[in-house]
Amino acid sequence: MDSPHSAIRNSASHLVLLALLLLSTSLVLAQRPRPYPVVPDKGFREAIEAGTRMSTGIPGPKYWQNTADYRIHVRVLPELKRLEGRVAITYRHNGPDTLRSLRVQLLQNIHSKGAMRLIPQEVTEGYVLNTVIANGERLKQGGRTGARYMVNGTMMAIMPSTPVPPKGSATIEVDFAYQVPKAGISGRMGYDTDSLFYFGYWYPQMAVFNDVVGWQDDPFFGMAEFYSPFGTYDYAVDIPDDWLVHGTGVLQNPKETLSDETLKRLSQAEKSDATVRIAGPEDFGKATRPGKNGWHTWKFKAEQVRDVAFVATRSSIWEAARTKVGDRDGDGKADYAMCHAFWRPAYFRWARSVEYTQKSIAFLSEFTGLPYPWPHMTAVEGDKIMGGGMEFPMMTLIGGYNNAGDMALLGVTAHEEAHMWMPMIVNTDERRYGWMDEGTTSFHTDEAMRAIPPDSLKPRPDSRFSGYLMLARMEGEGEIMRWSNFHNNGMAYGVASYPKPASILHMLRGVLGEEMFLKAFRTFIKAWAFKHPYPWDMFNTFSTVSGKNLDWFVRSWYYETWTLDHAVTGVKETAVGTEITVEDKGWVPMPVLLTVTRADGSTEDLRLSEEEWLIGRTKTTVTVKPGSPVVKVEIDPKYYFADIDRKNNVWTKAEESK
Repeated sequence: MDSPHSAIRNSASHLVLLALLLLSTSLVLAQRPRPYPVVPDKGFREAIEAGTRMSTGIPGPKYWQNTADYRIHVRVLPELKRLEGRVAITYRHNGPDTLRSLRVQLLQNIHSKGAMRLIPQEVTEGYVLNTVIANGERLKQGGRTGARYMVNGTMMAIMPSTPVPPKGSATIEVDFAYQVPKAGISGRMGYDTDSLFYFGYWYPQMAVFNDVVGWQDDPFFGMAEFYSPFGTYDYAVDIPDDWLVHGTGVLQNPKETLSDETLKRLSQAEKSDATVRIAGPEDFGKATRPGKNGWHTWKFKAEQVRDVAFVATRSSIWEAARTKVGDRDGDGKADYAMCHAFWRPAYFRWARSVEYTQKSIAFLSEFTGLPYPWPHMTAVEGDKIMGGGMEFPMMTLIGGYNNAGDMALLGVTAHEEAHMWMPMIVNTDERRYGWMDEGTTSFHTDEAMRAIPPDSLKPRPDSRFSGYLMLARMEGEGEIMRWSNFHNNGMAYGVASYPKPASILHMLRGVLGEEMFLKAFRTFIKAWAFKHPYPWDMFNTFSTVSGKNLDWFVRSWYYETWTLDHAVTGVKETAVGTEITVEDKGWVPMPVLLTVTRADGSTEDLRLSEEEWLIGRTKTTVTVKPGSPVVKVEIDPKYYFADIDRKNNVWTKAEESK
């Protein structure tokens, strides 16, 4: 029998051993971090409490958004490379707050001397504001009291005499002018020679006031993109009468501006599935009617859009045809949109541009479950202004692509036109969360490029992750949820905005399954069409529709820079079957999709739950039943997941025998 002192010593030893055991266990489990719950920003949580948004991911019963209706009249002076005009805005406030100030974006001020910018820009005078009027009262610039306005970089704050009450409205009028930069707004608008102008971000435009952040008045620095409210636009463009003008919306006075022959060809194109040439080189200078005193006024109207853009050209071929977009109005009949292309003869690959737009818009209408809603989609070749592509409602500006190949032009066309769904319909905050539109659009582009080209030209299955994995292997990426302007460098911004969020959507499809993923994805698009979602709305929609708590997935992929690395580390025969050991060498907890191949050619698909890793394990085993010998084990053969090292994903009997 032990003495009391001996018992105490033994108890102490047991406690030490227990402590060491617990420590060793915690060290094993600490080899991998565990994703903790996602907590949305304060403004989003308050929106949930207020009932403007639901924790299920859909707009709440008290959801509201403000709108801005525009009447714009400008004059383009091509020889002077100058635009002058006036905008009248009716801003309708549908929220519960009293607005004591208003915010207007002056994006051309990115070119002003001394402007803060992240990308080098041509220096101009920026906006020249001749008058600013609010509710009929002319405002002074600066000061501390009274009706006034102040300009700070790309944002103008207006303090009207009378605050805007809940459910109230305000009118703003601005006379403005600016010198047109050659490749303005980081190459998103401008001119080439004396025969082509593309106008984007060309007028003072309201900022967004919403239920999550209030005024979203983050400045534009040239990189993170744009955010503006929906509205109706009536705009008119004065320009010499030998210029063709085409823009967002519907031309209101075609018989005043277009020649009889041009109108005839345009009418043919509206009924044609094959490309119709509306104006060619032989028509330059003759496609329009003679104007009054050598000038035309082109009038357009666009409804339920967040922006407008237009092209003015006297050297571009104009071609068009129609495309089916699905049943917009539920009458059981196919609806159509017009597909236009404006391109100069030197850029020969553009001869198929209308075809590329037809295929892109038709595919995306079907894939998203939301038929293209507007009357036309127009692609404009703007080489020397734009190298890649830039989207605007119903319009896109794209480089020449002579040296890049046909598939490259198809790819950029599909990408820019996929932006019509996000952010032009599903109106995301690009200034802070550029990944929501660019990542989703990159995902759409990948889907289009796997559906549209012939099989021989479709990309390799592993290519969808290559852009993301390149930087991940260098450990140079930044968190996706970091605000877009504040990544460490341009490469980190690019990967976090484009290929990584696109890869994540594809991986989420692997987690949820094809059918469930598409159901949730389309639910999100439909619920937030012509509204303003935030990231947590998207996360919540996927969780609600799938019935799964996806916090682990969201935390691991959107908030961290962890990587995935599954490996087959052992295969051995046992009395009860073949035991397969899988090791998780990364930090992202993901399900394991295994395909087992036997000597007789039969295969078996297995799925190991992510729960294996969520509890802290880094290794697990699965046993398949006896039968024909196992000759191959492969993780994720269909390339659903962005595994950082696929060399360890495959085990073969032949390799083991060497």
